[in-house]
Amino acid sequence: MKIICIGRNYIAHANELNNPVPKKPVFFMKPDTALLQDGKDFYLPEFSKDVHFETELVLRICKNGKHIPEAFASDYYDEIGIGIDFTARDMQSECKKKGLPWEIAKAFDHSAPLGGFLPKSSFEDMGNIPFSLKINDTYRQKGNSQHMIFSFDQIIAYVSQFISLRLGDYIYTGTPEGVGPTELKDHFQAFIGDHKLLDFKVK
Repeated sequence: MKIICIGRNYIAHANELNNPVPKKPVFFMKPDTALLQDGKDFYLPEFSKDVHFETELVLRICKNGKHIPEAFASDYYDEIGIGIDFTARDMQSECKKKGLPWEIAKAFDHSAPLGGFLPKSSFEDMGNIPFSLKINDTYRQKGNSQHMIFSFDQIIAYVSQFISLRLGDYIYTGTPEGVGPTELKDHFQAFIGDHKLLDFKVK
């Protein structure tokens, strides 16, 4: 199992971080040790003083594939869930300044909390899926798949040109605007529509 993450897939988010809007999907990866499931607590890492949350719709890959045409990409995921891409923003900034890779800021243990999933058949339109994040009962992020620069199918077609997809892989599809710092004792709740699929606390 691997975790593939799409960066800068919402124009407003790219703008809030002063990043250029990409012409092609930007992706990076997290190891399986980044997964945090079953509502377990997230412990702030000692090596960062500025861990940011990024709420994302997540695709579960349901069969193996490589060089997948966009027209058939929808056959390769069967469920849609929600997760958090935690980012050590201070360390990421240092990496960017030095032209270094970002893994130290993105791929650390438990940096990818993952909630429950809904079957793809429960959605009428893949291009209109609302999702949101509450922290301490206050909405901090609200997004919709209609605002993605690259659709689910475009992401799968592009990534599979370079990396074979395998049953059980996850694709985090990018975050909308509103990312921010994570604080001790925060209570995270993430939703797709009215379905609460992720609930955990920060320690």
